[in-house]
Amino acid sequence: MSDTSGSTRSRVRSFPALAAAVTALTLVVAGCGGGDAPEENGEASGPQPDETYSGVVAAAEAPAPDGFTAETFEKIRIDVPDGWATEESGDMLCMRPPGESECGYGSIQVLPKVAKNDPNKWPTKGTAYNKDGGWASETGTCRSLNTWEDGDVEAKQAKLQSWDGDGTVKLADDLKANHRVWTVTCENGDTFEVRLWLLPTSDVAVYAWSVDAQYAAVYDKVAESMNTEKYKR
Repeated sequence: MSDTSGSTRSRVRSFPALAAAVTALTLVVAGCGGGDAPEENGEASGPQPDETYSGVVAAAEAPAPDGFTAETFEKIRIDVPDGWATEESGDMLCMRPPGESECGYGSIQVLPKVAKNDPNKWPTKGTAYNKDGGWASETGTCRSLNTWEDGDVEAKQAKLQSWDGDGTVKLADDLKANHRVWTVTCENGDTFEVRLWLLPTSDVAVYAWSVDAQYAAVYDKVAESMNTEKYKR
Protein backbone atom coordinates (compact mmCIF):
# COMPACT_ATOMS: atom_id res chain seq x y z
CA MET A 1 0.00 0.00 0.00
CA SER A 2 1.54 3.25 -1.08
CA ASP A 3 2.24 5.91 1.54
CA THR A 4 -0.28 8.73 1.86
CA SER A 5 0.95 12.06 0.55
CA GLY A 6 1.03 15.15 2.73
CA SER A 7 3.18 17.10 5.15
CA THR A 8 5.41 14.97 7.32
CA ARG A 9 6.51 15.37 10.92
CA SER A 10 8.96 13.00 12.58
CA ARG A 11 10.15 12.41 16.10
CA VAL A 12 11.82 9.61 18.04
CA ARG A 13 10.60 7.98 21.24
CA SER A 14 13.85 7.22 23.07
CA PHE A 15 12.87 7.66 26.69
CA PRO A 16 11.16 5.18 29.04
CA ALA A 17 7.50 5.74 29.83
CA LEU A 18 6.80 7.21 33.26
CA ALA A 19 4.90 4.97 35.62
CA ALA A 20 1.83 6.60 37.08
CA ALA A 21 -0.92 5.54 39.40
CA VAL A 22 -4.26 6.78 38.25
CA THR A 23 -7.59 6.25 39.95
CA ALA A 24 -10.94 7.25 38.53
CA LEU A 25 -14.56 7.11 39.54
CA THR A 26 -16.56 5.48 36.72
CA LEU A 27 -20.33 5.66 36.40
CA VAL A 28 -21.65 2.62 34.57
CA VAL A 29 -25.05 2.64 32.94
CA ALA A 30 -26.61 -0.69 32.05
CA GLY A 31 -27.08 -1.47 28.40
CA CYS A 32 -23.80 -0.13 27.00
CA GLY A 33 -21.31 -2.48 25.38
CA GLY A 34 -20.06 -4.12 22.23
CA GLY A 35 -18.20 -2.61 19.35
CA ASP A 36 -16.66 -3.47 16.01
CA ALA A 37 -16.79 -7.21 15.32
CA PRO A 38 -17.30 -9.39 12.25
CA GLU A 39 -20.45 -11.28 11.43
CA GLU A 40 -20.51 -14.40 9.27
CA ASN A 41 -20.69 -12.31 6.12
CA GLY A 42 -17.65 -10.29 7.18
CA GLU A 43 -19.56 -7.11 7.88
CA ALA A 44 -19.30 -5.38 11.26
CA SER A 45 -21.85 -6.13 13.94
CA GLY A 46 -22.70 -4.57 17.30
CA PRO A 47 -23.98 -1.06 17.96
CA GLN A 48 -23.33 1.77 15.55
CA PRO A 49 -20.26 3.90 16.30
CA ASP A 50 -22.25 6.74 17.82
CA GLU A 51 -23.88 4.27 20.23
CA THR A 52 -20.73 2.52 21.35
CA TYR A 53 -19.91 4.74 24.32
CA SER A 54 -23.25 6.42 25.08
CA GLY A 55 -24.24 6.51 28.72
CA VAL A 56 -20.75 6.05 30.16
CA VAL A 57 -18.53 8.59 31.87
CA ALA A 58 -15.05 7.72 30.62
CA ALA A 59 -12.46 6.71 33.17
CA ALA A 60 -8.99 8.24 33.22
CA GLU A 61 -6.69 6.58 30.71
CA ALA A 62 -4.11 4.19 32.07
CA PRO A 63 -0.45 5.08 31.44
CA ALA A 64 1.52 3.25 28.78
CA PRO A 65 3.42 0.21 30.06
CA ASP A 66 7.18 0.26 30.52
CA GLY A 67 8.94 0.34 27.16
CA PHE A 68 6.17 2.31 25.46
CA THR A 69 5.02 5.92 25.28
CA ALA A 70 1.41 6.87 24.58
CA GLU A 71 0.77 9.05 21.55
CA THR A 72 -2.41 10.51 20.10
CA PHE A 73 -3.12 10.82 16.38
CA GLU A 74 -6.48 12.03 15.06
CA LYS A 75 -7.76 11.48 18.63
CA ILE A 76 -6.69 7.84 18.47
CA ARG A 77 -4.52 6.92 21.45
CA ILE A 78 -1.91 4.23 20.87
CA ASP A 79 1.36 3.13 22.48
CA VAL A 80 4.63 3.69 20.62
CA PRO A 81 7.64 1.46 21.43
CA ASP A 82 10.49 3.43 22.99
CA GLY A 83 13.27 3.99 20.46
CA TRP A 84 10.90 3.93 17.50
CA ALA A 85 10.42 7.07 15.39
CA THR A 86 6.95 8.39 14.63
CA GLU A 87 6.04 10.18 11.43
CA GLU A 88 2.75 11.81 10.51
CA SER A 89 2.09 11.87 6.79
CA GLY A 90 -1.34 12.99 5.65
CA ASP A 91 -3.89 10.59 7.12
CA MET A 92 -1.32 8.10 8.42
CA LEU A 93 0.79 7.77 11.54
CA CYS A 94 3.85 5.61 10.91
CA MET A 95 6.02 4.03 13.60
CA ARG A 96 9.49 3.11 12.33
CA PRO A 97 11.73 0.65 14.18
CA PRO A 98 15.30 1.63 15.07
CA GLY A 99 17.56 1.82 12.03
CA GLU A 100 14.78 2.35 9.49
CA SER A 101 14.59 5.77 7.83
CA GLU A 102 11.47 5.13 5.76
CA CYS A 103 7.97 3.91 6.48
CA GLY A 104 8.43 0.44 5.04
CA TYR A 105 9.92 -2.81 6.27
CA GLY A 106 9.19 -3.41 9.96
CA SER A 107 6.98 -0.34 10.30
CA ILE A 108 3.52 -0.01 11.81
CA GLN A 109 0.90 2.22 10.22
CA VAL A 110 -2.12 3.68 12.02
CA LEU A 111 -4.81 4.42 9.44
CA PRO A 112 -7.96 6.35 10.41
CA LYS A 113 -10.68 6.36 7.73
CA VAL A 114 -8.65 3.69 5.98
CA ALA A 115 -11.26 2.56 3.42
CA LYS A 116 -12.64 6.06 2.90
CA ASN A 117 -9.18 7.34 1.98
CA ASP A 118 -8.15 4.34 -0.13
CA PRO A 119 -8.87 4.51 -3.89
CA ASN A 120 -9.89 0.84 -3.87
CA LYS A 121 -11.82 1.15 -0.58
CA TRP A 122 -9.44 -1.40 0.90
CA PRO A 123 -9.67 -3.34 3.16
CA THR A 124 -13.43 -3.38 3.71
CA LYS A 125 -14.82 -3.41 0.17
CA GLY A 126 -15.93 -6.94 -0.62
CA THR A 127 -14.59 -7.92 2.83
CA ALA A 128 -11.13 -8.08 1.27
CA TYR A 129 -9.65 -8.60 4.72
CA ASN A 130 -11.14 -12.10 4.72
CA LYS A 131 -9.48 -13.12 1.45
CA ASP A 132 -6.05 -14.31 0.33
CA GLY A 133 -5.63 -11.27 -1.88
CA GLY A 134 -6.73 -8.79 0.76
CA TRP A 135 -3.31 -8.10 2.26
CA ALA A 136 -2.95 -4.70 0.56
CA SER A 137 -4.75 -2.24 -1.68
CA GLU A 138 -2.08 -2.75 -4.36
CA THR A 139 -0.63 -6.26 -4.26
CA GLY A 140 1.87 -6.26 -7.10
CA THR A 141 5.14 -5.56 -5.30
CA CYS A 142 7.28 -7.70 -2.99
CA ARG A 143 8.00 -6.24 0.45
CA SER A 144 10.65 -8.63 1.72
CA LEU A 145 13.73 -7.33 3.54
CA ASN A 146 15.87 -7.72 0.41
CA THR A 147 13.45 -6.21 -2.10
CA TRP A 148 11.19 -3.59 -0.54
CA GLU A 149 13.48 -0.58 -1.07
CA ASP A 150 13.97 -1.12 -4.81
CA GLY A 151 10.43 -2.32 -5.39
CA ASP A 152 11.43 -4.17 -8.56
CA VAL A 153 10.31 -7.71 -7.60
CA GLU A 154 6.72 -8.80 -7.99
CA ALA A 155 4.60 -10.46 -5.33
CA LYS A 156 3.48 -13.84 -6.68
CA GLN A 157 0.84 -15.21 -4.32
CA ALA A 158 -0.54 -14.69 -0.82
CA LYS A 159 -2.13 -16.95 1.76
CA LEU A 160 -4.43 -15.72 4.51
CA GLN A 161 -3.56 -17.62 7.67
CA SER A 162 -6.34 -19.29 9.63
CA TRP A 163 -7.35 -17.67 12.90
CA ASP A 164 -8.52 -18.81 16.30
CA GLY A 165 -12.08 -18.33 17.50
CA ASP A 166 -13.95 -15.48 15.83
CA GLY A 167 -10.78 -13.86 14.52
CA THR A 168 -10.95 -10.79 16.73
CA VAL A 169 -8.79 -9.31 19.47
CA LYS A 170 -9.89 -6.92 22.21
CA LEU A 171 -8.40 -3.44 22.17
CA ALA A 172 -7.76 -1.03 25.05
CA ASP A 173 -11.24 0.49 24.68
CA ASP A 174 -12.89 -2.97 24.72
CA LEU A 175 -13.78 -2.85 21.03
CA LYS A 176 -12.97 -5.98 19.04
CA ALA A 177 -10.74 -5.66 15.98
CA ASN A 178 -10.58 -8.17 13.15
CA HIS A 179 -7.03 -9.55 13.21
CA ARG A 180 -5.63 -10.99 9.99
CA VAL A 181 -2.20 -12.30 8.99
CA TRP A 182 -0.98 -13.06 5.46
CA THR A 183 2.12 -14.83 4.18
CA VAL A 184 3.15 -13.49 0.78
CA THR A 185 5.54 -15.21 -1.64
CA CYS A 186 7.53 -13.21 -4.19
CA GLU A 187 8.74 -14.08 -7.70
CA ASN A 188 12.31 -14.51 -6.43
CA GLY A 189 11.23 -16.94 -3.69
CA ASP A 190 11.36 -14.44 -0.84
CA THR A 191 8.46 -14.39 1.61
CA PHE A 192 7.15 -11.75 3.96
CA GLU A 193 4.31 -11.38 6.45
CA VAL A 194 1.61 -8.71 6.66
CA ARG A 195 -0.64 -8.11 9.68
CA LEU A 196 -3.87 -6.14 9.94
CA TRP A 197 -6.06 -5.10 12.86
CA LEU A 198 -9.29 -3.59 11.55
CA LEU A 199 -12.32 -1.88 13.07
CA PRO A 200 -14.64 -2.01 10.03
CA THR A 201 -17.45 0.06 11.53
CA SER A 202 -15.10 2.79 12.75
CA ASP A 203 -12.97 2.43 9.57
CA VAL A 204 -9.70 2.42 11.50
CA ALA A 205 -6.78 0.04 11.00
CA VAL A 206 -3.38 -0.79 12.44
CA TYR A 207 -1.21 -2.27 9.70
CA ALA A 208 2.15 -4.04 9.91
CA TRP A 209 3.29 -3.34 6.34
CA SER A 210 6.02 -6.01 6.29
CA VAL A 211 6.78 -7.78 9.54
CA ASP A 212 10.26 -7.81 11.02
CA ALA A 213 10.25 -11.06 12.99
CA GLN A 214 12.31 -9.66 15.86
CA TYR A 215 9.38 -7.37 16.69
CA ALA A 216 6.68 -10.04 16.35
CA ALA A 217 5.33 -9.52 19.87
CA VAL A 218 5.67 -5.73 19.68
CA TYR A 219 3.18 -5.47 16.84
CA ASP A 220 0.51 -7.18 18.92
CA LYS A 221 1.12 -4.95 21.94
CA VAL A 222 0.94 -1.78 19.87
CA ALA A 223 -2.26 -2.77 18.07
CA GLU A 224 -4.02 -3.94 21.21
CA SER A 225 -3.19 -0.66 22.98
CA MET A 226 -5.30 1.35 20.53
CA ASN A 227 -8.09 3.41 22.12
CA THR A 228 -10.62 5.09 19.82
CA GLU A 229 -13.06 6.42 22.44
CA LYS A 230 -12.35 10.05 21.45
CA TYR A 231 -12.01 9.36 17.73
CA LYS A 232 -14.63 11.04 15.53
CA ARG A 233 -16.32 8.23 13.62
